[in-house]
Amino acid sequence: MPRTERPLDADDHALTHFAADLRRLREKAGSPPYRELARRAHYSSTTLADAAGGRRLPSLSVTQAYVRACGGDPSDWEARWHEVAAELTGPEPEDGRADAEEQRRCPYTGLAAFQPDDAERFFGRERLTGDLVARVLAHRVVIAFGASGSGKSSLLRAGLVPKMGDGTRLTLLFNPGSHPLEECAARLAAVGGGSAAAIHRELGADPLALHLTVLQALASVSPSEKAAAPEPGSGGPGDGELLIVVDQFEEVFTLCHSQRERTAFIAALCAAAQADNSRTRVVLGVRSDFYAHCTEYPGLVEALRDAQLLVGPMTTEELRRAVSQPALDAECTIEGALVARVVADATGQASVLPLVSHALRETWSRRRGNTLTLTGYEASGGMRHALARTAEAVYTGLTAEQQRLARGVFLRLIALGEGTDDTKRRVNRDQLDPQTGPVVDALVTARLVTLDINTVELTHEALLHAWPRLRGWIDQDRAGLLMHQQLADAAALWDREHHDPGVLYRGGRLAAAAEWAQYHREDLPADGVIARFLAASKRQESRSSRLRTAALIVLSVLTLIASGAATVALQQRSAARQDLNRAVGAQTTAEGEQVRDTDVSLSAQLSLAAHRIQPTPQTYTDLLSTENVPLSMTLGGY
Repeated sequence: MPRTERPLDADDHALTHFAADLRRLREKAGSPPYRELARRAHYSSTTLADAAGGRRLPSLSVTQAYVRACGGDPSDWEARWHEVAAELTGPEPEDGRADAEEQRRCPYTGLAAFQPDDAERFFGRERLTGDLVARVLAHRVVIAFGASGSGKSSLLRAGLVPKMGDGTRLTLLFNPGSHPLEECAARLAAVGGGSAAAIHRELGADPLALHLTVLQALASVSPSEKAAAPEPGSGGPGDGELLIVVDQFEEVFTLCHSQRERTAFIAALCAAAQADNSRTRVVLGVRSDFYAHCTEYPGLVEALRDAQLLVGPMTTEELRRAVSQPALDAECTIEGALVARVVADATGQASVLPLVSHALRETWSRRRGNTLTLTGYEASGGMRHALARTAEAVYTGLTAEQQRLARGVFLRLIALGEGTDDTKRRVNRDQLDPQTGPVVDALVTARLVTLDINTVELTHEALLHAWPRLRGWIDQDRAGLLMHQQLADAAALWDREHHDPGVLYRGGRLAAAAEWAQYHREDLPADGVIARFLAASKRQESRSSRLRTAALIVLSVLTLIASGAATVALQQRSAARQDLNRAVGAQTTAEGEQVRDTDVSLSAQLSLAAHRIQPTPQTYTDLLSTENVPLSMTLGGY
């Protein structure tokens, strides 16, 4: 019996017209049987018949295969498919995002990492979480390595921390940032009281200070708080233990530019964990391309040898749970075809979890009723394109001036790698132009950037690779961006060190930085620190130049004086020698005259000697007068 098509319903015009056009395309191709279309399209005849049935929108891949089998142009139908998908999923708010309530209800976190409060919807990493907990209980220092986007932060925050304690009194969870000692001191002060500044000074002066501070902090816990803490061996740190979890530990190498502070921070962590009576456990989450950096610190080598954990890609079953279980717990239905598609897209890839989560969040905003569909997933752009489409939609929705400001904001939030991949960085909000406020708010609404109390950062580094426009900005002027980054870091350090002149730029480095700043005035931060830093560097360079010029002048004058003094000395020496020769010659002549009557031969010899010492007309005359005088010894010629 021939298949009967569903009548065209008036309440679903976009879908029915789309299906009707597919059928017309088949008619233009000579109405080949669906079995023949299946052979050409490599999809079953049932799937192709359903595509033209109008009951639901077929997937993009099925649509393109159907069109190709009928001799149509798949690219034209792809644009048509996206229009229908957008109409079926309903209009989006002007900012392209779901409203606040939808954001709150969404079971997927998008680019943001899972937090301790998200533990109940953190699925797929149960086995790895158990492995990590076992290692932490067995070792005082554990390091978790994984590629960017592999889920390290979520594993630590939503997996480890809830299993090891209540996440407040017994746990310090933080990112090191550009000043890890200061950040650690602030967290310790919040737990055990005391002055963060004093703790900071102690940590910088003595590696064991962290160990002693932990002991004092734990001693300050009230009895009721101790009673509420997990018992030893109950799945969390024992009563009186402190778990320090340092997420994104690579920031110690990318953002902290003080070798002294970096070394002191690592030494303090290791000393606190490895002391004889230690009550501290340390867990570090590190991006895998910074493995070699960790091997440079002896305190971490033991952990690298015995207590490291590699966070790799999820298995097929783990991906299936991570995709489907959050939706099911939110009392939603998720199409099996969607689960299969996401699993197929992500299997075997360690760095795509943020992209998957973002695509699923976009799919949630396009759900039909309470059902997450493959159509919604494809309409969002899927794992490969959803993030880029979100970022591009937000960017193109800005005015031309706001787009310029947005470009500056994104580039300020990137730490360019030298020998490693680029990473995100946190920036104080007061370092951004005040005019960027509405732009930052739009980016926050789109979950592309994240605001803390005083800082702004990219929500995830996946944006660096997923958004072609941002990648293009980085590649266009990488050298200039690196110059900006280094200049901003140097200026911040100079300002932080109370205008230490030793930090200022000099010579060719100053010339290059000043030239860059001259042509990028609009990229300089609003706080004016870079401008003041360059001005101070120029003043110091000018003073140094004047000092060098003055020193050169003084040296030249001294050289001339020394040269003149030497000339005068030589002249005086020559005059003195001449005076001496005249005196000796006159004395010799006089002695020759005295003995001329008694010893003519001796007189002739003295006349010859006087002439040799100081030739004068008189000595020459005296010498001639002795020409025929017999000598007692042979006289040399004159």
